[in-house]
Amino acid sequence: MVLRRLVSALALVGLASASLAQEAPQPPPQPLPRADPAAMGFSPERLARIGTVLDREVAEGRMPGAVLIIAREGRVVFHEAYGFRDKAAGAPMPRDALFNIASMTKPMTAVAVLGLAERGDLVLDDPVSAYLPGRFADQRVASLDLAGKLAGTVPAARPVSLRDLLTHTSGLVYGGRGTTEVHRMLPAGSVAAAKDLDGDRFLDALQAAPLLHQPGTVWDYGFGLDVAGLVVERLTGRTLDAYLAETVFGPLGMRDTGFVIPPGSADRYARALPEDPATGKPQVLEPDATRPTRFACGGGCAVSSAEDYLRFALALMNEGELGGRRVLSPVFTRAMLTDQLGPGVRNLIGNADPTRADYGFGLGLAVRTRPGVVRLLGSVGDFSWPGSSGTNWWVDPGRKLAVVFMAHTPGTARWRYRYLINSLVYQALER
Repeated sequence: MVLRRLVSALALVGLASASLAQEAPQPPPQPLPRADPAAMGFSPERLARIGTVLDREVAEGRMPGAVLIIAREGRVVFHEAYGFRDKAAGAPMPRDALFNIASMTKPMTAVAVLGLAERGDLVLDDPVSAYLPGRFADQRVASLDLAGKLAGTVPAARPVSLRDLLTHTSGLVYGGRGTTEVHRMLPAGSVAAAKDLDGDRFLDALQAAPLLHQPGTVWDYGFGLDVAGLVVERLTGRTLDAYLAETVFGPLGMRDTGFVIPPGSADRYARALPEDPATGKPQVLEPDATRPTRFACGGGCAVSSAEDYLRFALALMNEGELGGRRVLSPVFTRAMLTDQLGPGVRNLIGNADPTRADYGFGLGLAVRTRPGVVRLLGSVGDFSWPGSSGTNWWVDPGRKLAVVFMAHTPGTARWRYRYLINSLVYQALER
């Protein structure tokens, strides 16, 4: 235990020194190619509707500001900023503003895990306990009464696997997304855990509670990618942020992506409105990305810019490669973007995000599996996973379309903006 605490303390020192700046100087990334919207099948007149709508949203006090970037066939056709980076200070929103991307961290962590699988350092269907010794062995599963109280526990039918972590079928649920006694035993979410606990204490907290579901049986939102990030740290001997900087952010030219905003970039950090426009209640966006969390949580602690995250989205659309730099093989990328939920899995994805109701789920992100039914416009095979801070993105491979929308609207308004931006982008497409 003493050794584990020492390792955690050393990791925290490393995390505190890590930031958006890479550990070693990186050459400037090649600019993303640009193209005329009309040549890429967009109506310039219809694209202009986006600005009209978002300017109205800002003027009427429903959002502070936003950045939207759209690419077609790998070329940027639209990149605009609206409103304020900090409304109270009157600071306008720049196109390179930095945002808490919350659960948009999860797909990046999934790529880190899959990269280790490619190298033979792990097997996705191995038990998590094989990589975190002394953890998650002999798990128990809760038996709840009708009031959600813990009536007892039963043995897990099988161990929690790494695949379960990436598909949210581990039974390790977010405490803030339910009312049962098991939920009350757990941290509220990724950010809350990383603010208060180091990696070892976080794992202690998870192990102190029984699983809510038998492993592999229910999609229920939770800590899977946070635990997966700690597996990455264990196998590589590096903090998750440092490992992602080396293997994903650096190769893809994502110079504004990391887990801490350095002082020299703090003037680009976007701020949420101090009060939720829908409720009038105070709202605080967490974490404060200018300060390190206790551990680099793979489920929700990263920051990025719209153009940076577009680079990541384009790499996934291009089967793991961007600009000649490969971060994942084509086969592993296709596996990531393929529905992993079998017919026996109960899918509760709509409870986590109503805009993704009836989607399937790949490894770290949602995947559309059939036409119609789902509420968002798109095509079979489109993939995404948004952030609770108000950030959103999706890729529609059938239309060779990638979209990133950055806004700090952490209340329920974020769901409305997911529908709104989705509609505004697709209405501008003419082919």
